[in-house]
Amino acid sequence: MKRFLTILLMALSVSTFIHPLWAQKGRILMIIAPEGFRDEELRVPKAFFEGRGFQVTIASATKGEARGMFGMRVKPDIELKEADVTRYDAVVFVGGVGAQRYFSNPEALRIAREAAQAGKVLGAICLAPGILARAGVLKGKRATVWASEGKTLKAMGAKYTGRPVEVDGLIVTANGPQAAEVFARQILELLAK
Repeated sequence: MKRFLTILLMALSVSTFIHPLWAQKGRILMIIAPEGFRDEELRVPKAFFEGRGFQVTIASATKGEARGMFGMRVKPDIELKEADVTRYDAVVFVGGVGAQRYFSNPEALRIAREAAQAGKVLGAICLAPGILARAGVLKGKRATVWASEGKTLKAMGAKYTGRPVEVDGLIVTANGPQAAEVFARQILELLAK
């Protein structure tokens, strides 16, 4: 009986260890600014993705603790320079005032371009679609953004719609925190195809 219980416990511990690997549906890279990311634009999609079996990796310009606009604190998993787009099914840029830091950041622009070129699902919310526009991946695409960046998107060749969420091909853009859940749903819909 003791041997049976030992074998049973070992089997349960192995299945508990392996089960998350079976349940995992894919990997999503979420990029936040080290300072001034929009809390709910990270929190809502991240919870939504993880709740549906996706593994989320957080990247930022540094590995130091990142701070959101409303006090959220996050320890990034990797730095932008470590991000290998081929390891992810989707790349999502989180907005907030800090997203402007990435408008001219070579690593952020590289990640956006590589994701688009590799046919990955690519998302950006709030001010972050401005990163995609500056990376040149929104040319000729329907897109939305926080209203103050609408002219920038147009100037860089995007078809700015002003809608809360816009999907064009494998690119999903949203105009702010109120659209965070719909934004996350649209990304998952594309990943399911």
